[in-house]
Amino acid sequence: MQKRVYIKDLKEHVGKEVSISGWVDVRRDQGKMIFLDIRDMSGRVQCVILPKSDAIEAGKALRSEWVVEIGGLVNKRPEKNINPEVMNGDIEVEIKSLKVLNQAETPAFDISSDGLEIGEEHRLKYRYLDLRRPRLQKNIRMRHKVIKFIRDFLDKENFIEVETPILTKSTPEGARDYVVPSRLEKGKFYALPQSPQQYKQLLMASGVEKYFQIARCMRDEDTRGDRQPEFTQLDLEISFVEQEDVMELNEKLLIDIVKKLYPEKEIQEIPFPRITYKEAMDKYGNDRPDLRKDSSTSLEGTRDKSLGAGKNNPNLLAFCWVIDFPFFEKTAKSDNKEMAGDWTFTHNPFSAPQPEYMDNLMNKEKIGDILAAQYDITLNGLEIGGGSIRNHRPEALKKVFEIIGHKTEDIERNFGHMLHALASGAPPHGGIAWGLDRLVMILENEPNIREVIAFPKTGEGRDLMMDSPSDIPERHLKELGIQIKK
Repeated sequence: MQKRVYIKDLKEHVGKEVSISGWVDVRRDQGKMIFLDIRDMSGRVQCVILPKSDAIEAGKALRSEWVVEIGGLVNKRPEKNINPEVMNGDIEVEIKSLKVLNQAETPAFDISSDGLEIGEEHRLKYRYLDLRRPRLQKNIRMRHKVIKFIRDFLDKENFIEVETPILTKSTPEGARDYVVPSRLEKGKFYALPQSPQQYKQLLMASGVEKYFQIARCMRDEDTRGDRQPEFTQLDLEISFVEQEDVMELNEKLLIDIVKKLYPEKEIQEIPFPRITYKEAMDKYGNDRPDLRKDSSTSLEGTRDKSLGAGKNNPNLLAFCWVIDFPFFEKTAKSDNKEMAGDWTFTHNPFSAPQPEYMDNLMNKEKIGDILAAQYDITLNGLEIGGGSIRNHRPEALKKVFEIIGHKTEDIERNFGHMLHALASGAPPHGGIAWGLDRLVMILENEPNIREVIAFPKTGEGRDLMMDSPSDIPERHLKELGIQIKK
């Protein structure tokens, strides 16, 4: 049996017989001859069945999306038939043998277009077909390359990737948790992680020093068009650093990703400009300013930005650091008895104040004036990442929880593990998390993150292909000690 050759490598086999496998992309029956465009994961090529070929009858039965194995001779095309605009436009495969590996039903929609003209719910229901289109194949492959580049870059910087638990503890620190009932301890629940925030800080207390993870995160948030119940972060944390160290490392990584993987794109300004939160709000009306020059979406005062890279300059990338965020902001009295204060955090409770405001924090004075050691990275009017230097001393973290209204007993119950870990000799540390879906979306000039996620959910959190969320059998509920109230 002849070894399979990928379509992208056929030019190396001109004049030789090869075996290729893939899908029938297009079939053109011209009576005496049949032309087929065959594709695999690496590309596509034109094939021809000549009139006297043993494969002619099998070729007549073929239809689009049938899966085939072809044995044939790789030939140079005649000069007049060369098409320099397409892959393998100067060769074709003369089919000698044809084997149908699987037939296919008529596809639910055309997969040769970019798909944006098709209703999204219809596309998501048949996502396995939708993913066959060239645009989405490219998106998923480039996403892989970005993630691999990140892993290789951080490995050279002496980071190690550590997987943190998916089943964890529900703590009141941000968005609503997804919860998982325990069968063995009825009435108790795990929570799915909103982020690995606490675990990565615990790794710093463990002496890991340089951690990263391509992390899955889950948040049970209200419906919004470009929000997913689960998403992917680049999560990293470093010991013995200051804010400048973290920003410098991440800026270098972002620049290298663009230069190596997206050389057609231009970074507007290097080093990335920096703007304070106050300046951003005063000048642009939001904390994720779009600084692209000559862009219709970069006007000062524009508050509502469209997603993606825009139409005027899709290959222009305007990165920007936003710094000097207020640590706390006023909030209405909370219904949550564990968070019943007049203040809430603006990013997360584990951030440290900038050094000159540490006394304010410890004395709980001039709370509204405290600035956090917090930094966000924005790109073309969208936030793609955020991080901070953390409170590595337990007494400082405890003050944060007190300011936002936690009672002493609640702090110990919900965050005692963090306080004890910091008290064990935790080094100063800080880090950042990127929204990988959003970064790849912008780099691929896509209108929303669902176009760069293999199996996304709708804005309402539904998986139309798997039909979830769904009911579960009554016996499972009984095992878990759960009763559903209609």
